[in-house]
Amino acid sequence: MSNVTRLRHVLPISPDISAAVGALDKAIADAVDAAKEAGLPQGLIVSLLHGHAHAQTHQMVKQ
Repeated sequence: MSNVTRLRHVLPISPDISAAVGALDKAIADAVDAAKEAGLPQGLIVSLLHGHAHAQTHQMVKQ
């Protein structure tokens, strides 16, 4: 896990990281909105997001 950075160690956050975080947040929000409009049940949306978060956490831990 040597490639994991705690944000408090890199404060202030660079404009590039801030822009990437903003873009990621917008993309997630847009995808959730699109899923809701398509009629996906809220529980399915939440479970998919949770599954991706779990998978990413697993990748970070095993590296």
